[in-house]
Amino acid sequence: MTSATPITLTVPLECGGLRLDQALQRMLPEHSRSRLQAWIKDGQITMAQQPVTSKLKVWGGEKLEIMLQPVPQQQAFVAEDIPLDIVYEDDHILVINKPAGLVVHPAAGNWQGTLLNGLLHHAPALGQLPRAGIVHRLDKDTSGLLVVAKTLAAQTSLVRQLQARTVKREYRAIVWGQVWRNGKVDQPIGRHPHARTKMAVNRQGKPAVTQYEVLERFAVHTYMRCLLQTGRTHQIRVHMQHLQAPLVGDGVYGIRGILPLRAMTPELRTAVSGFERQALHAIRLGLIHPHTGEAMEWQIDLAQDMKDLLEAMRQAPEVAEEAYVYDPELDGWDEDDEELDDEDDLEDDLELVDDAELEDDDDEPSTPVHPA
Repeated sequence: MTSATPITLTVPLECGGLRLDQALQRMLPEHSRSRLQAWIKDGQITMAQQPVTSKLKVWGGEKLEIMLQPVPQQQAFVAEDIPLDIVYEDDHILVINKPAGLVVHPAAGNWQGTLLNGLLHHAPALGQLPRAGIVHRLDKDTSGLLVVAKTLAAQTSLVRQLQARTVKREYRAIVWGQVWRNGKVDQPIGRHPHARTKMAVNRQGKPAVTQYEVLERFAVHTYMRCLLQTGRTHQIRVHMQHLQAPLVGDGVYGIRGILPLRAMTPELRTAVSGFERQALHAIRLGLIHPHTGEAMEWQIDLAQDMKDLLEAMRQAPEVAEEAYVYDPELDGWDEDDEELDDEDDLEDDLELVDDAELEDDDDEPSTPVHPA
């Protein structure tokens, strides 16, 4: 159902004396009262072709005209012709180079135009698998490699590999500040104690480990390699902020309006201000093939926008007298500014493909969306 469907209902006598929204809830129990009230407010429910209100009393026998709107979730598993950059494909797995800006899985605010919709167009049989074969995610504005299962057996194997932490995931990141040595962030991650839409280093969170290596150092930035040992929601973004080296372009965990302008040339300021996503790219992926048992690995080029940003940093002379230091108290972040788009790593909320065989180590599993 892709457009409004008109229906006519007669208010039954047993609903006499009720408010219209209460009567509608009895007549249409599959819809919540808040949704029915929204339909009334939007003029989708009329009586004798006249608008009505939720508080209107009904006495039975009234004729209601309702323009039933499709529920967004009902359109989530619809195939859409979305171009896919396929790095590898066989009968069992599919490896995608996801561009920045593409949501992986449908969720509130993004029920269409996702990678899942494109996968269903490319391989309709994926509609028979939980989450259409998706076993892990990348944030909407993170680019790079992502693996999708094409069979239930492959999906089970990949889930087990993710849980066993044997899937190799390497990222490239451009961060604020000068990081001087290689190291590891071993800090648990959970919900931010005060900002419901953020994650944070939290002692009550789940174990999270990120190894990092300095590749290049500039006047006020560092280019890094990050290796995930775990896969928590926004792990690299949170750990880099904890390291006081937040990602360039990160509107949630990065710098908001406080930039070391005196430490950058005008050209570099332009390049940095024009970079409108977090500078994070999943460049390498390694796993055991779920059917053959062969160790496989893929590596792709750095995303072009990150290449351009690095080149601008290489061309800029070091004009800073002192290294720039990130102050987390001055990042200017406001909880109301940003809503999470649920583009977290699915290792945090895996829907296991065979509950009889596998256990979910997530103590707060999300409710999966299935095809209607």
